[in-house]
Amino acid sequence: MPKIQQPSNQIKLTNVSVVRLKKGGKRYEIACYKNKVQEWRNGVETNLDDVMQISNVFMNVSKGEVAKTGDLQKAFGTTELSTIIQEILTKGELQIGEKERDHDLTSLRKEIATLVAEKCVDPKTQTPYPVGLVEKAMNEAGFSIKQNKNAKSQVSECIKLLQSHSTLPIQRARMRIRINIPIADSERLRENITKAAEKVEDDQTKDSEWEVTMLIDPSQFRVLSDLLQKECKGRGRMETMTFSATTT
Repeated sequence: MPKIQQPSNQIKLTNVSVVRLKKGGKRYEIACYKNKVQEWRNGVETNLDDVMQISNVFMNVSKGEVAKTGDLQKAFGTTELSTIIQEILTKGELQIGEKERDHDLTSLRKEIATLVAEKCVDPKTQTPYPVGLVEKAMNEAGFSIKQNKNAKSQVSECIKLLQSHSTLPIQRARMRIRINIPIADSERLRENITKAAEKVEDDQTKDSEWEVTMLIDPSQFRVLSDLLQKECKGRGRMETMTFSATTT
């Protein structure tokens, strides 16, 4: 008996990212190349053909169920595919597989832990912690990774949680700065400047300027910068010397 050939009308999608948009009570999906969606949204990629695996709109990408023309007209007010695709690309939600999500979360957790380790020290020894130890403390404190935010924006929150909910003693590494202002200004600003310091390392007057070198918590940098800008009107200057690993 001859073998019946089944029509091969299904397209196998590999390395695919699905973007989904709910509109007019229905769900519309497009099949894009992985990593290209973000490039399109950032303006790095401008060629739609390089973003799309298939230039069509689906009700369900995985089942190959194409959206009906009447539904598209009703939901989007047009049947022009490129217009509809661009709207879904811009406003839609990028669907991420479970494995990919887990991998992204692991990478993001590691990146946050690395940034925390770079910015913080053991208060007793004033030495940095290994990244692995910071990760363990993050788990202990129950730090929840926000996948829609980058690592840098989550560091401050992570440090605060470690300080309050983990057994790891941790503090931000101190910043060493030097400030130079005219003597006339120093008379009224000295107290406000030095009270921002955890330690004043050097305090001297030379060449009609007051110069002070201090260790500060990084959070005080903006406070001092704003103070100099407001009170000295460009006559003072502040420079970062180092992030200090020790306050002894």
